[in-house]
Amino acid sequence: MRATLRWAHSDLRTHRGEALFLVLATAGIVASLLLATALFGYATNPWQRVFTQARGAHVWIHTSLSADARALARLDGVESVAGPYRTESATVASRGTRVSVELRGTPRLPSVSRPLLTTGHWLDAAEPNGVVLESSLARALLAEPGDTLTLPGTTRTLTVEGLADSAEPHYSPGERPGLVWALPAAVRAPAGQVIGLRLGDPADTDYIVQRAVTALGSGAVGEVSTWRQARSAAQGDNRLLGQVLGLFGLGALVAAGFAVHGAIATRIRGHLRDLSILKAIGFTPGQVVRVFLLQHLAYALLGSVAAAALTEALGSRIPGRLGDAVGVWQGLPGHALAVLAVPVGAVLFIGLTTGLAAWRAGRVPPVPVPRPAAPAGGRLTGPARRALGLRWPAALVLGCHKVFTGRGRSLATVARLTLPLLLIVVALSAWTTIDRFHSSPGQMGLPTALTVRSDGALRPTDVQALLMRDSRVAAAYPGVEEAALVPGQTGTIALRGIGTRAEPYPYTLAEGHAARGPDEAVAGQGLLDLLHARVGDWVRMTVGDRPQILHIVGRSIEPRNAGRVATTSLDTLRENDPGLSAAFYELRLRPGADPQLVAAALAAAGAGHLDVHPLTNPADGLSPLRAVVAGLIAVLALIGLVELLTAIGASVREGERDLLALRAIGMSPRQITAITVTATGCTTLVAVVAGTALGLPLARRLIDAQGSSGGIGAGIAQSPSPGLLLLLSAAAVLGAAALAALPAARATRRRLADTLSAVA
Repeated sequence: MRATLRWAHSDLRTHRGEALFLVLATAGIVASLLLATALFGYATNPWQRVFTQARGAHVWIHTSLSADARALARLDGVESVAGPYRTESATVASRGTRVSVELRGTPRLPSVSRPLLTTGHWLDAAEPNGVVLESSLARALLAEPGDTLTLPGTTRTLTVEGLADSAEPHYSPGERPGLVWALPAAVRAPAGQVIGLRLGDPADTDYIVQRAVTALGSGAVGEVSTWRQARSAAQGDNRLLGQVLGLFGLGALVAAGFAVHGAIATRIRGHLRDLSILKAIGFTPGQVVRVFLLQHLAYALLGSVAAAALTEALGSRIPGRLGDAVGVWQGLPGHALAVLAVPVGAVLFIGLTTGLAAWRAGRVPPVPVPRPAAPAGGRLTGPARRALGLRWPAALVLGCHKVFTGRGRSLATVARLTLPLLLIVVALSAWTTIDRFHSSPGQMGLPTALTVRSDGALRPTDVQALLMRDSRVAAAYPGVEEAALVPGQTGTIALRGIGTRAEPYPYTLAEGHAARGPDEAVAGQGLLDLLHARVGDWVRMTVGDRPQILHIVGRSIEPRNAGRVATTSLDTLRENDPGLSAAFYELRLRPGADPQLVAAALAAAGAGHLDVHPLTNPADGLSPLRAVVAGLIAVLALIGLVELLTAIGASVREGERDLLALRAIGMSPRQITAITVTATGCTTLVAVVAGTALGLPLARRLIDAQGSSGGIGAGIAQSPSPGLLLLLSAAAVLGAAALAALPAARATRRRLADTLSAVA
């Protein structure tokens, strides 16, 4: 045992840098996997907790006032109902912020889909104008119990009595109104009603929706939302962040395993004589294997324990969503198991790859086998001889020759070095795609920057004239959005009529062409998936009691409403409903205009009659991904560095046998050093080219697949700029050459006796 420890200690002193990088890389991998686990738990469990505690409704149906919504309680499969409650659409303001809300007349605290009060108290009949705000709406208004909300354009005021969590979809500016619970007397102008259905079996959701619509009549149904949509909206970008961390963490773990395998295999080839001596003095094959196995398991264990300890101690202090996710995850039931399982899994995987390589060390014979005088394939190739004949630098020619005639070893080195470089290219592609959402939103499905809604006091022509009066507004597109029942009546989608045929809306198309003719429309990927349709199909939907038949002529990149959107011109919808007028305007701004400043100026110009909101950019929620990508690139760079040090050590040792011959033909130490440096740079260059060539299409497929699963659709993937890729390639090649220079120079200054013993 003492001899084993002495060997391990000697090897550690010889390869201190490599050991440090392995520990750091393992720590980064385990930390990324733990953060991915935290994000997955954070994405699902808070909503599930609220839904369970509130006895949430699986289906919410908005209907007309005349519909007999109470009859839905008698449907088979409906366990209980919430409501029906009368609703009123309104705009409320607080501290200069205006938001669209749905006032819901609730006479008593519901038993189904019960609001979970976090602050304040429930509605009191003694306060007829008191309201309870849903938590996300309260955050948007910066409202607390005791605050007063105004309704612009009226003299009405509402007093905030409490704040509550709800399992229903949260407030989203410009897309979904906020939820306000009020006493029935406070809902003065009800325009409809809403009922929630809690089902005995959530799997029957689509069937129950279909039966409910049939019972009420399609003309009485305004909008249908389900628990699946609410859960997906609540998970938001957290699940995507978890997927990114998990994917790159697993990829980095595989790359680290290969790097450890290559390092041990290279070390075995360089210490065949020492291993033979160990066998000769009595070491068993199992003991030799344990030397390498225990050594690298110790590195992996040290990195894993450090990562788990740091994540537990400091994870909740990370700014932003990652810190919130870790804080929530630490209170979940499966937290302790995950903290134990992830590091153990990483250590076992690294131990497996270490064991496979160390097994070769146990097979080394006690009597060393003499090495051949020259490696197979070592003769100069025809191109190499011609290059020397053209008086190309001998160091350059011999260095490249050394790589391309190295049989399987050079290929294995290139493959191991390619994997972290490939993952770095994928990470840079993800970074570039997120940046493109901010720098060029028009190319990513967001051609407009602001949404404007009027309170009805101004005529549509006056509203448009007021908007175009601002020189920073390039175009104002009138539009309406209606909830439409899909075929089969299992849910509703958003039917948008925006722009006119004279001034069409600038869709961002991924397939087909823009909707120009009668009954033509473009659809998001989420809608096509829902209807099992494709570009070129005709689809039928129902708006109220009116059927609407549209020809899908294109697929747009649609980041809103999970892509479940059909967009046509306002003229097309008016052909089916001549009395339809614009409900909002979307504004395209001139380059360089600040949406926040323009919104403030238009709101002031509207004298309280305009509600102006910047459009939500889906990349806003992915801001933490930049820090994640930067950290992952650092971890992958450490893994690549470990593999590079291994390749340099192998190249230097293999060059020792040629050192006497190179000196004999008159090559200087600088030229001999240049051969190793060139071989290392050439190997890295091949790996960079391979990693880039494989990484770019892989990144595009992964990003587009994620876009399709989220409803946005394929076509959003962006590749890094050629300049950035060139910078990455130059940094990798020049860094590898610089790292190889010092050990190669030391090898050329070795004594003659040392060189002869290395060759022997």
